Amino acid sequence: MKVLVTGAEGFIGKNLCVHLEERNVTVLRFTRKMNLNMLEDFVFQADSVIHLAGENRPENPKEFEITNVGFTKILCDYIARSNRNISIIFASSTQATLKNAYGMSKFAAEQLLKNLSKNLHIRLAIYRLPGVFGKWCKPNYNSVVATFCHNIANNLPIKINDPDVNIKLVYIDDVINSFVNFISDFNFSSDVYFNVGKEYKIKVGDLADQIHGFKNVRESLVSEEVGTGLTRALYSTYLSYLPVAKFSYPILKHNDDRGDFIEMIKTKDSGQISYFTAHPGVTRGGHYHHTKTEKFLVASGTAKFKFKNIITNEQFELIVNDDNSKVIDTIPGWAHDITNIGDKELVVILWANEIFNPDQPDTYAMSLKQE
Repeated sequence: MKVLVTGAEGFIGKNLCVHLEERNVTVLRFTRKMNLNMLEDFVFQADSVIHLAGENRPENPKEFEITNVGFTKILCDYIARSNRNISIIFASSTQATLKNAYGMSKFAAEQLLKNLSKNLHIRLAIYRLPGVFGKWCKPNYNSVVATFCHNIANNLPIKINDPDVNIKLVYIDDVINSFVNFISDFNFSSDVYFNVGKEYKIKVGDLADQIHGFKNVRESLVSEEVGTGLTRALYSTYLSYLPVAKFSYPILKHNDDRGDFIEMIKTKDSGQISYFTAHPGVTRGGHYHHTKTEKFLVASGTAKFKFKNIITNEQFELIVNDDNSKVIDTIPGWAHDITNIGDKELVVILWANEIFNPDQPDTYAMSLKQE
């Protein structure tokens, strides 16, 4: 399949071209630097056209008409002349319903494409997109998400006129997945207006607070809930604006004569991940919990795990090394300790189901030595 992408060097275009090539699609990139002869040549090769090119913040408002309408008319003429049964996607805007210069130019472009689709009986999808956000979007231009992410990541101020204003957003990967699904579906539909499916709403003030929360993780170690939905997409976007000097950050290392203990990341409701070391012959632990649970994974070295039921005094031992990957659970009501029985430093990764609370540690000392 060959897909012509106009506006290929823009924010959506860059992401789209990468995704298409990952799917072994031949991408015909058209940019504003190319001449119209190249556009015509691409049209005569293409199986699909994804029309992203346009103006949204020109110095002269007349550019809206010249680019958004005029260029679309040229594209339509080339498609009609090619006599090819191609599919077309047009990235319009929710502003196409408004009576401003930008919105009216997008609406006029929609009408040109709708007439082309009707006359040639070819597939057309018009997406009236709200604010699109994601990696590679230009900050301080026309995306509040890009601006907030870039400025906060780089310790620059942000400006909020009204924190209670609601904005609608779609994530770049969701936009592209919807585009790809359309050009991969060869069934004709009389519908021309499509939506991404996943649309988010958030207040400007809440958006700023959320992005500040991402930044604060490096100090508190407490992660935001970044696994699903809008927060997941915003977090990925925020990270993409970090300068290379901030790709890493230091964390506190606790050290004593037994070895090191380092907390890596904490969560609001699913505990924390840490790791510790133990010198040869050193025993760590020697306590029990009533409710707290932990999981251990030996990353390097050899360890003996000892368990003791605090009521029955039943005991159990388990030897684990880095050659046989096993996760060891600590069981409520069983005391446990870990001894480095190897000849090199022991490194153990630890997950606990709750963040350590020094006021309520749920940790009670108990020796596991044979009496």
